[in-house]
Amino acid sequence: MSSYDVQKRLLDVFMAISLSILFFPIWIFVPILIYFDSGWPVIFRHRRVGKDGKEFNLYKFRSMVKDADDILHKHDKELLEKFKKGDWKLQDDPRITKLGKVLRSLTIDEFPQLYNVLKGDMSIVGPRAYLAKELKEQAERYPETKKYINLILSVKPGITGPWQTGGRNEVPFAVRAKMDAEYTKNRSILNDITILLKTPKAMISKW
Repeated sequence: MSSYDVQKRLLDVFMAISLSILFFPIWIFVPILIYFDSGWPVIFRHRRVGKDGKEFNLYKFRSMVKDADDILHKHDKELLEKFKKGDWKLQDDPRITKLGKVLRSLTIDEFPQLYNVLKGDMSIVGPRAYLAKELKEQAERYPETKKYINLILSVKPGITGPWQTGGRNEVPFAVRAKMDAEYTKNRSILNDITILLKTPKAMISKW
């Protein structure tokens, strides 16, 4: 393990514990709000591709209606087509609850990923945690991105990263993949800290 890997893991654990303590009320009140807004479950679990292509369960506070994935992939072909044309993103996604819109606007829905960081599945800073189907289909749609995928998957995905602080959902996949690959190729603790310092502004820009 390189000195960078050791430093990064120490930074990840420190940040995950510090943020969990600092925002402890979120762990208490947000699940209660979700429950009274739309019932159980309050945590959404999704399979994502991590380091070396190993899949893991990524956790979020649920911001969509129940069975949102089934609605998209099994029951609404028109919505699925729109989703794929939008680079696996939907503007004004009808599956998002009213409370979910607030959670997403404040990026609170991603708070449980701090648990993924403590487990070692993710880092605080890194490339996007992609879905396996997303990588496969997007690589077919944008063949020029195939050269980036192995590099992206050589490191842990992050809660925040270069594209999250440089355009978020407005960044198309081809550009996003290139940004993630460039981050991975040139990763350093200084670069990670720079992205961390940019993250609050990127969060506020969603309001």
